[in-house]
This record gives sequence, structure tokens and C-alpha cells, in this order.
Amino acid sequence: MSEFFSEGSFTFLRELAANNNRDWFNANKARYESEVREPARAFIRAMEPELKRFAPHFVASDKKVGGSLMRIFRDVRFSKNKQPYKTNIGIQFRHELGKDVHAPGFYLHIEASEVFVGAGIWHPDSDTLKKIRTYIDAHPTRWTDGRDDAAFAKAYALAGDSLSRAPKGYAPDHPLIEDIKRKDFIGIAPLMPELILQDDLTGLIAGYFETATPFMRELCRAVGVSY
Repeated sequence: MSEFFSEGSFTFLRELAANNNRDWFNANKARYESEVREPARAFIRAMEPELKRFAPHFVASDKKVGGSLMRIFRDVRFSKNKQPYKTNIGIQFRHELGKDVHAPGFYLHIEASEVFVGAGIWHPDSDTLKKIRTYIDAHPTRWTDGRDDAAFAKAYALAGDSLSRAPKGYAPDHPLIEDIKRKDFIGIAPLMPELILQDDLTGLIAGYFETATPFMRELCRAVGVSY
């Protein structure tokens, strides 16, 4: 039995998906606190010593606002989907320089029907994207060694958006053009939802994060931050 999340956590997420409105959420806010936010904050605190062991520059912050737990409120200003709440628990462990540069990070996504671990950079800004592409071009062996590390490649699949054509300055027949065309540099490892309820959740998730070390180290080198 998990010391963090419970069947109640998944029940709340399923019911929120079916009742995604402010009246329902306000009536069930105490459940959100007890079944989602506080278990997530406890998990984040437990992850801090794990991260210090193999990724000391990544931050586990249990702050209620602005920490590792992402807001449940959706930004609907520019979205056709006007539902006010996210129906997942999103936990991000940002690089200590993440607020100043678009640095790599670790991520845990918990939804009633989908759970996955992520590692990398999602939607980097143009300057960061240029740095990564330049690094891939200049250090192809280092890059492919990290990307194709056996343990990482077994657990993760690269995901995200890519350009349809080679970006300016790169030949269409460049040997790493498919990587250079990427707009996201993120590995996704799917998990069975029931694993979130098992004992030693921190060990499980930390193990997945640590497996991504070769890939994350290359991304950190690319953008000029320490791993």
C-alpha cells in the first residue's frame, strides 16, 4: 500500500473529469486537499534525498504554490477547451536554474487512465532549441551515446513535436536530421496506474529518473548547465 496516493486519489480524478466545473470543485475542495495535494507534497518531500543522490541540481519543492506540484487550475485564456481544472496530478522536478533558463527537468504524470514518467525539455524557447541543435551537430557521438543508452532506450520513447523540414542551416541528409528537427526533447516512460499505489513509490520513480541520466546529462551539456 502506498504511503502517498490511494484509490481515493484516483476516484477524485475520475469524478473531477466527469464534473469539471467550479461548483463541484469547491464542494469537493477538502477531498482535493486530502486525496491529491497533501499526498503529492509528501511524495515530493520524500523525493528530495533521492534526487540529491544522482541528480543534485534538480529541485524537489513542496511549496503549495510555485513548487514541484503543478497547479490544478488550467490556463484557459488561449484554449478552446474552457474546462477550468486539469484532471491529472502533475509533478515536476526542475533544474535549479530552471527559472532562469529553459533547462531539463523530470516529470511525473498521474491521471486516472494514464500514468507516465518524463525526462527532458518540453517546448524549449528558440535560444535553447538552437543550443541543443548546435550541440547535436557538434557532438554527434556524445548525443547518440546518451540517446541510445540501452537502459534509457528500453524504458523511454522520445516524444513531442518535430519540424516537417530541416531547420535553416542544416542539410536534409544530415545523419542526425530527425533529432535536429525536434522541437521537444523529452523521453516518456509509461507506467501501469496501479504502480502508483505500491510500496516504495519513491524508489520506483527515482529508478526511472536515474535511468534517464545519460540522456539528461547530454541535454544539460547542450544548454550549459550542470547535471
